[in-house]
Amino acid sequence: MTTRIDPHALRPHYADFLGPEGESERILLTGHSHQAWPKVAREGLLEAYEVAARDVDDKWEAVFAAQDELRAHLSARLGGRAQDYAFAPNTHELVTRWLSALPLGERPRLVTTDGEFHAAFRQLRRLAELRSLEVEFVASEPVETLSERLAAAIDERTAGVLFSCVLFGTSSVVPGIEPLLARAKALGASVMIDGYHAFDVVPFAVPEGVFFVAGGYKYAQWGEGACFMKAPERCALRPVYTGWFAGFSSLSDRRTQGPVGYDEDGASRFAGSTFDPSSFFRARAVARFFDAQGLTVERLRASSLAQTQRIIERARTIDAVTIATPEEPSRRGGFVSLRTPRAGELVKQLRAEGIYADSRGEMLRLGPAPYVTDDEIERAMDALARLA
Repeated sequence: MTTRIDPHALRPHYADFLGPEGESERILLTGHSHQAWPKVAREGLLEAYEVAARDVDDKWEAVFAAQDELRAHLSARLGGRAQDYAFAPNTHELVTRWLSALPLGERPRLVTTDGEFHAAFRQLRRLAELRSLEVEFVASEPVETLSERLAAAIDERTAGVLFSCVLFGTSSVVPGIEPLLARAKALGASVMIDGYHAFDVVPFAVPEGVFFVAGGYKYAQWGEGACFMKAPERCALRPVYTGWFAGFSSLSDRRTQGPVGYDEDGASRFAGSTFDPSSFFRARAVARFFDAQGLTVERLRASSLAQTQRIIERARTIDAVTIATPEEPSRRGGFVSLRTPRAGELVKQLRAEGIYADSRGEMLRLGPAPYVTDDEIERAMDALARLA
């Protein structure tokens, strides 16, 4: 049996964000967006400074070592080979690099959903304005049939399919993706899964042959600037949008007029160019902390389900809101969305009382985290019931 995480034992590590236990002036229910950082995050940032001061331009050996350790951490949590993970400051950069590698000239069609996060949705909407490219936006609701409808939209002209495995609006887990992946493979379409709302809160093993993109800004507590993409093993795509790190192993070779080269194995062909390395020292420090504290995906999931269940049970008693997130545990992600036309107004009113939440349209989103106590959830829901 998976033991639930004790938030009281964990909270001292987050005192910089939460304050001393019993004296906190705010309740952080934005765990689906920006979780508090453990104190080791500060140590990681200081390490980045110390490495730069010590090694100057030779610091990159230490930076790559930090990234390699993170790759092993990702491999243990998501599966696959460590070398098949590429990094970037944000997921938009990785998604755009994947899009640039697709044969859009021969197969000028993309399939996605209308429930993708803003970065991907905006980019795909802009691409849809091009007369030479067709982008089909499949309705994300009802989620029960989303995989089936996505599969039906794929044809021989489709170069790529992009969808989230947990929807950012409703926290719904997208079910039954195996037939969708099989159809895409049969028709030769590349698949990108956005797993940002799954990583470190919903167990997910990346299927073979697909791309997977996520980052550490949310549930992993890595902070900004440390996102990643898993590429299929021995991927041979050649991104048009490419940086000099994508050919780092041949950097010292003489320049030629031949085709641009890429590293032969692993996901480094999707690497970019010079980046701020401090985020990766911070991310590594937090990943080590998770391992030391036994914050496995299974334990994080058990804690999240218990917390979101408590929110759902209290929300059932509030007539002014409708629960938009699936109540069945296996079908919901790490937060709860409540539909109300006053979502934005309620966010402001809750913030005035020290309760942090956010909204997307008519969705008021409440996201717990492993350091949030049951008492804090009860206090937050008491305030919501009164304000709503």
